Amino acid sequence: MRIIVRVLLIVLALSCALVAPAQAAPQVHLDDTTARKLDELLAVRASAGADKGSLIEVLSRQFLGTPYGANMLIGSDTTPEQLVVDLRRVDCFTYLDYVEALTSATDRDSFLDNLVRTRYRDARVDYAHRKHFFTDWAHTGAATDVTAAVSPAATTVTKHLNAKADGGHYLPGLPVTDRQVTYIPSTAVTPEVIANLRTGDYLGAYTDQAGLDVTHVGIFVAGPSGPIFRNASSLSATYEVVDTPLTDYLRTVPGLLVLRTH
Repeated sequence: MRIIVRVLLIVLALSCALVAPAQAAPQVHLDDTTARKLDELLAVRASAGADKGSLIEVLSRQFLGTPYGANMLIGSDTTPEQLVVDLRRVDCFTYLDYVEALTSATDRDSFLDNLVRTRYRDARVDYAHRKHFFTDWAHTGAATDVTAAVSPAATTVTKHLNAKADGGHYLPGLPVTDRQVTYIPSTAVTPEVIANLRTGDYLGAYTDQAGLDVTHVGIFVAGPSGPIFRNASSLSATYEVVDTPLTDYLRTVPGLLVLRTH
């Protein structure tokens, strides 16, 4: 009997060893301001409705006036990647990361889990898996590219992402990615096209520049006074999260990409 029990214990131990341990919530240092702000945002999320577009609007609104901060993430081909959560300042991409992660968060741990999935391919926190380009969201299942559905004037070009015109790379250590990028020329963004946008759509400012898909990103809001481009602006006149009239912004960029997560 003792032999049988001993064998059963060994089998049980081996079985447990074969089962992968549950992945713990990612660990990250939260400064006091960020921790307090995150709890406030989670409370807003808990009291909001279930409509994804409305959630994106109400959560993104809480960031209005938040100072702009350039190059907020830590990691490169020579520096280990860190999971950064800093709500004291945001750049245009981290702003979208935080808002999207908050939409389905119920507490700090679920927010961090969501943030990892939003910011990184395969939920792997490393530089090579970071979604460096706006269109990475559509190519990893995080969002749907609805640009062509929004406007019949949408046009598609081949971009060699990460390849500079001079032969260098924007992101050292990462490969060039050939990608079909669809955008709507700004001159073709008519009232009819804007009517096809939904509050909570993520907008990218298309660029003709080699190696890039967009130069700026933000959130579409159907405001009471007209369509709004809510964004973390790096312009010296603002340098914070602001609501910019979309029609005004379109005069400054070649075109528009539209991604949707709802």
